[in-house]
Amino acid sequence: QVQLVESGGGLVQAGGSLRLSCAASGRTLSMYTMGWFRQAPGKEREFVSVISWRGGTTDYADSVKGRFTISRDNAKKTVFLQMNSLKPEVTAIYYCAANWMGNGNRRTDGYEAWGQGTQVTVSS
Repeated sequence: QVQLVESGGGLVQAGGSLRLSCAASGRTLSMYTMGWFRQAPGKEREFVSVISWRGGTTDYADSVKGRFTISRDNAKKTVFLQMNSLKPEVTAIYYCAANWMGNGNRRTDGYEAWGQGTQVTVSS
């Protein structure tokens, strides 16, 4: 099993940028498809982005396409989410998740390991 710890969240003004990190420990990260999800107060957890365990395939929610970029560094066992041109509506707790040799699932039940989340707050 892999353990995940997110970092990099914080308070930023609209239009600003943040880079989230997800550090993995335990099993090798390279065999996991990694996803980012977010959950705003009173809402369900929703898909943001995913990167395949092979690293060659990425997918994004329509609301973040062109502004967010997911990447991974398997040697450092870390996955990143670069978030640019931030808007207040993206305020949420952001979670990374791992799926062993997964196919890039957008569903939360497709992931077997989750981090504790990092808060992202965008002020207007």
